[in-house]
Amino acid sequence: MSDESESVIEMMLDQWNSMAGMAGMFIVTIGIGMFIQPYFDIPAARAFGEEGTTKSGFILFELLMIGVFTIAIIWLARKGLEYIIKGIVMFALGLSLFYAILPFSTIPYLIGIDPAALLTWLSIPITIMAMYTLHRYPEWWVVNSVGVMVGAGVIVMIGISFVPTLVMIFMILAAIYDYWAVHKSKHMLELADTMIGLKLPVLLVAPKQKGYSFLEQEGDIMRDAPPLPEGVMEAEIVDREERLKPKKKKHRDALFMGLGDVIFPGMLVISALTFLPEWGGAVWNPFGNIHSVHTEFYLAQLFVAIGTLIGGLVGYLLLMTFVAQGNPQPGLPLLNGGAILGYVISGIYAVGPAELFQAISFL
Repeated sequence: MSDESESVIEMMLDQWNSMAGMAGMFIVTIGIGMFIQPYFDIPAARAFGEEGTTKSGFILFELLMIGVFTIAIIWLARKGLEYIIKGIVMFALGLSLFYAILPFSTIPYLIGIDPAALLTWLSIPITIMAMYTLHRYPEWWVVNSVGVMVGAGVIVMIGISFVPTLVMIFMILAAIYDYWAVHKSKHMLELADTMIGLKLPVLLVAPKQKGYSFLEQEGDIMRDAPPLPEGVMEAEIVDREERLKPKKKKHRDALFMGLGDVIFPGMLVISALTFLPEWGGAVWNPFGNIHSVHTEFYLAQLFVAIGTLIGGLVGYLLLMTFVAQGNPQPGLPLLNGGAILGYVISGIYAVGPAELFQAISFL
């Protein structure tokens, strides 16, 4: 057991640069989300309105949409319709990127410049240029840059729309689904390979060595065995053991993490900033005077948000002990579990247990 532990530690140390880089992108994505949260913390920006923030039916709808989207993408990939996948995903990414960039175009407001015109003339062109660059040259640093901003936009738009209790229910259900999709059905590995093959920023890439090129990365590295032939029943496979035994283990020159592994812990961070009690002093933000309604967050909210982020990083460290061994792992069970634990521990200290769990309804 001791030798095995030492072996895992050695493998982690051997990959420390890529793991540290991935942790950095995890922090930066959520950090950008925290920065722009006050800009969107208004009733009009919530996905299902102010009344929908406590309704669990909408969370179940979101989870259902994730499942439908996954099935649709895999079906299109198997039919060779990658151009449709890329069109759908690029549109969704562009929209999320626009929302993430939008608050930054108002920063001139701080020095007295009216940002009304800038909202159109800066955010839209920057979004278009970023998506065009991604389409023409999807190298790892381009994919990561777009992915970080897209992730920040998504965690804010969902985090401001649901109270922490609903977000945690969402995270638990998503973690169960992620475990099943990776270890049981394995369709999540097929989805990851599809996205890697299409060079789309629904994942983050941390190279393990200099000279790595995502442009040259094959899209079939996550699965150790080819899929079953279409229409063939498992009972008809005479020697499945031999078929599943790879001739040579595929070498991975980079660490990959799905954007959802950052988005889910990040949602809870943003939700804590948005819905926990307004205790302590107000924290300054550059967007506080742009809207006519209250858009500030407070020290207690910030403390719990940072505690949630730290909890997610602890889950990330545990996740890396498995990833270092070269095996695909579902990230959400550990990442979500760590974030939820961090939320509960920091929340009990900052606001008390009674304020951590909000009353919810189905509809």
